[in-house]
Amino acid sequence: SDLDGDGYRLTGEKMFISNLGLASVATVVATVDPALGRKGLTAFWLPLDGPGVTVVPQAPIAPHPLGRLILDGARATRIGEVGAGFGLAMRTLDTFRVSVAAAAVGMARRALDEAARHVRARVQFGKPLADQPLVQAHLADMATQIDSARLMTWRAAAVKDAGARGTVEVSMAKLHATEAAQDVIDRAVQLLGGRGVVAGAMVEHLYRAIRPLRIYEGTSEIQRTIIGRAIATGGSP
Repeated sequence: SDLDGDGYRLTGEKMFISNLGLASVATVVATVDPALGRKGLTAFWLPLDGPGVTVVPQAPIAPHPLGRLILDGARATRIGEVGAGFGLAMRTLDTFRVSVAAAAVGMARRALDEAARHVRARVQFGKPLADQPLVQAHLADMATQIDSARLMTWRAAAVKDAGARGTVEVSMAKLHATEAAQDVIDRAVQLLGGRGVVAGAMVEHLYRAIRPLRIYEGTSEIQRTIIGRAIATGGSP
């Protein structure tokens, strides 16, 4: 970014930005001086309809507005103090990681509903699939994973609602909920068999939809790093 009178001009680009194509304004974190490292990172308010702004749509595997932002001297207004951008970005991530965890729980619950409905109705070898012990074991694991993910998500939301930072609780919820949902949905596809891999089936849609959530708002590896670092430095898990 470069200072221009009472505002700034931003030049650079960023890929994989949610809601580009829908949003009219973006919050951009850019450096005012690369030599300052993290201390130069500053937040800016950027109207997306101004000169020097190009939005390039991207198409992920699941329906989600995503895009690449190219800036060439685009005018922007600073948010907060110079150097406060990194902290603002991290606090924002803490908030949205809770919502990603909640979305994962919802997807997993729908997958369990679809699987349970199918195995109750599907008859093989003279009895419903739901009577098979192996099928019941899958359902038990799925329900347990969903319940634990839901409780962790509620805890993270309660911590945030109380005004605490709750970074570890949030990371745990985001990590567990998205990883558990991936497994639950995969099991649902398995239980539906051929019906589960037909394009247009609900569990097939969920199978594509859940995968990006293990990446959005910080990958599972990032969450493990946050949690592990807190424990290694004497924090509480």
